[in-house]
Parts: sequence; structure tokens; C-alpha cells
Amino acid sequence: MAQETQFRIWPEELKEFCTRVFVALGVPERDAYITADVLVAADLRGVDSHGVARLKRYVDGIRTGMMRVDAKPRVVHETPTTATIDADGGLGQPPSYRAMEMAIAKAEKLGAGFVAVRNSNHYGIAGYYAMMALDKDMIGISTTNADVLVVPTFGRNAMFGTNPIAVAAPAGKERPFVLDMATSVVPRGKLEVYDRLGKPMPDGWATDETGVGTTDATRVLRNFATRAGGGLLPLGGEGELHSGHKGYGLALLVDILSAVLPGAAYADLVYPKTPDGKPLPANIGHFFGALRIDGFRPVHEFKADMDELITRIKNSPKAQGADRIYIHGEKEFEKQAEREANGIPLHEKVVATLRQIAVELNVPFSG
Repeated sequence: MAQETQFRIWPEELKEFCTRVFVALGVPERDAYITADVLVAADLRGVDSHGVARLKRYVDGIRTGMMRVDAKPRVVHETPTTATIDADGGLGQPPSYRAMEMAIAKAEKLGAGFVAVRNSNHYGIAGYYAMMALDKDMIGISTTNADVLVVPTFGRNAMFGTNPIAVAAPAGKERPFVLDMATSVVPRGKLEVYDRLGKPMPDGWATDETGVGTTDATRVLRNFATRAGGGLLPLGGEGELHSGHKGYGLALLVDILSAVLPGAAYADLVYPKTPDGKPLPANIGHFFGALRIDGFRPVHEFKADMDELITRIKNSPKAQGADRIYIHGEKEFEKQAEREANGIPLHEKVVATLRQIAVELNVPFSG
């Protein structure tokens, strides 16, 4: 097998390129920068599936009208500690950024703030928004529903997205705790790897069109394309033996907070299409929260205990053959430091796509 080529590109160059692409498509400059920043942040933290590899998805979404460049997000409901924003069918990142800013501002005044968003699109990595609270010595929360890929326990058809949950909490000398997890066993991308290799995937990842577990990745991906049934399994796997119903419950919780609460589309109502297959606005929803730590106890005491908790876990006995216990977010912080120092590696196919976008939009690209 021929070795795949990777290119290294500096984060700021990549961010500038993405910003120019969005501006060229008619996105206001501030919104373009926020969207680019979220995409590049994903690549910096090693979440390549949500980084600039997805740029074409946004370009196509704007060109088809599914993502509006002239969107005017507005607050449609508000109390001192809560709010709902209608994103007006635009890019998901700008209203999400503002929603988290609003949640933090409310928490600064009253100790806690929660803001939900409806009528939105894909917003990138959930952890980006949760981590916005860290600079204010707050705990941040972020969730979103997504395109339908996951079957409920004992179900035949996909009814949920991978519906991520992100929570960030500051520490003192240690790195912050940053949980950023999907509520499915694996993302769709892992099935695509096995499909390309022509190999059976592990048991417990997905079901076929009858709702029964399968190791045939190609069959599952084909069923996704035709909406024939089946899909990814919720966290825990098939049935109740390995607690798949718990992952299903978490996915449902995300739909409730992110979609039912603000009035967005939920379950298999997201990403609708016209009878002739033209995509309509996705109308997905997001949920953001900020908690002021000093509303519970002094911040320095909390951070000291966070440090002690983290070191206690990391210094506990290791399993045979293991030399390290990681805290959530730790690998991503280390990946970010390496990529800030050496550039972001991009697969040759991603670079080729970025070059194509650059030519089409007459935007300079250094890759």
C-alpha cells in the first residue's frame, strides 16, 4: 500500500485562509473569523474530523442555500439567567460563540447562565465553547444534536446524531479537565476507514437495516445514504448487556436540551429535504451553560482540589502494560502544543480539496 502524504501548515495561515474563503462567499468578516477559528481549533487539538477537512461541507452548504450568509441571529426569549437565540439558518459557529458569551455574562452577574440556540447548523467541536468559560474561572457546558446516524436501543432506524457532550472545568497547576465526547460508540469516520480497507469492523459498533448487529461497514454506510435503516450504536453498544441504553439516554438528553428546549428540530426531523432531494435548512439546536465556581466555594480552593484530584488519579496504580493514566483533554492539550510548534498535518486529499476551493474562490492558499 502506498504511503499517504501529509503536509504541515501553520495554524494562523490556515485560519486566515478559511476566513478569506468564508468572506469570499459573503459571510461577514467577524463571523468568518469565528467559524475559521473553531475549525482550526479542532485540527490543533487533533480532532481532524471536525477541522478544515469539513470546509467543503460549509462551502457547499452556503452555495446550496442550506446555510445562509445573510442570517441575522436574534434573541427570541430571555430571562436574567437564560435565553434562546434563533440562528436564522446561518452558520452554526457565530451564534454559538455569542450564545456562550451570553451564558458567561449571565453567570458573571448571577452565578449561572444557560443559552440555547435553534434554527442552526453544524457548530464544530463541542469542547471549543465549553472551554470559553475557563478564562473566567467557570465550568462550561456545551451540547448539540446532529445529523441522524445512531439507533436507539432495540430500535431499527437511526433517530439521533452522535450528539456530543462537552464539559470544561479549570484547575490550578494542572491542565483543565475537558470532556468532549460523542454519545455513540464510534463516529461515522471509523466505519469509513474499515470500508476503505475492505475489512470487517468490530462487533458492537453498528446495526444493519434489520436492527441487528453487523461487522459490514460498507453495508451500514450504504444504508446511511439510502436511509434504509440501521446505524451506529449508542455508547455501550447493542442492547442492555453492555449498557447501550445508557448511551441512548445520553443522546436523548442532548436532543432534549439542544433541540426540544429551544424549539429546534429533533430526532430524525433534522436536515430535512424537499421531495426532489434538495437540502432544506438543518434546524439543529445547541445548548450552552456556564457556572461560576465562586458561587459554590472560593475559586482557589476548588482549583487546589482539582489539582489534587487529577494528580491522585494520574499517580494511582497502572494496569499491566500501561505506563500512564490520562485525564480528559490531556491528549488534546499535548497535541495542540505539538501542532502549534510544528504546524498542523493535513492529509494530501484534504490539501487537494482546499486547493480546489482556493482556485474556485480566487483565494490564496499556501499549502
